[in-house]
Amino acid sequence: MSDLWQLFLLSAFVDNMPLTLFLGLCTFLALSKKLEAAIGLGVAMIGVMGLTVPLNHLIYTALLAPGAWSWAGLPDLDMSYLALIAFIGVIAAVVQVLEMLLDRYAPAIHAAFGVFLPLLTVQCAILAGSLFMVERHYSLAQSAVFGLGSGTGFAVAVAMLAAIRTRLAYADLPAGLRGLGMAFVLTGLMSLGFSAFAQMAAAQ
Repeated sequence: MSDLWQLFLLSAFVDNMPLTLFLGLCTFLALSKKLEAAIGLGVAMIGVMGLTVPLNHLIYTALLAPGAWSWAGLPDLDMSYLALIAFIGVIAAVVQVLEMLLDRYAPAIHAAFGVFLPLLTVQCAILAGSLFMVERHYSLAQSAVFGLGSGTGFAVAVAMLAAIRTRLAYADLPAGLRGLGMAFVLTGLMSLGFSAFAQMAAAQ
């Protein structure tokens, strides 16, 4: 259990998708203007990554990995080259279900997402979670924890950035730093802060 908890912390803070690996910055910056939209994005990331990474693990190990068809007398069959297409298909299906649920039960959050909710289908951070799962040879339990941890790390980061940008809306910033310029500066500063977690983990 301690190993899974350590994996959760590492995926959330050390390997933080937007601030350490710089993945998913498009939605990270676009939906961090308001705290409500940022929290909604964070919850969506936790849900999508928490579902798609273990689902893609099952699909990969049962159907696509080398030797997965040994039970059918095809031990040399290797369909791992279809992993990218399969992963995107699973992600698209989960995002579509999420969009229908938000449209039905949380229309305000659905409206706040706008065009960015369907774009979660090709969000690089979500796809990277499944690709890292394959590359690092995670088990099913590790895949589930890694997906939840990565989504949680994304949610924490985007909520922090949104909270700071909300406060800075009342600040007298130089004209060149207003809007997206200050968002990039804040993202860089937060990235430096999160890099301290990597140093702490390396020291252990």
